[in-house]
Amino acid sequence: MAITRGAKKALRVSDRKRVVNDIRRRTLKETVKTVRKDIGAKDAKAIKTDLALAYKALDKAAKTGVIKKGTASRRKARLAKAVAKMSK
Repeated sequence: MAITRGAKKALRVSDRKRVVNDIRRRTLKETVKTVRKDIGAKDAKAIKTDLALAYKALDKAAKTGVIKKGTASRRKARLAKAVAKMSK
């Protein structure tokens, strides 16, 4: 348990950040899953909108440090490749 005043404040701050990061991580996973499901259903209209949301979630997660920049780039590339393969 934190003893000093500064340590107590740091604990409160890290708790707030954890909640925000968890929300961002959950949003990221849900949007990527939605795109994967759309690819399976071959729903081109839904893929276009959901892919944009997934890109947005990946970029935000990378910008805030929830995931690394390279990880976001790799996931975006794999999603784009799966969409391209589905459209052939």
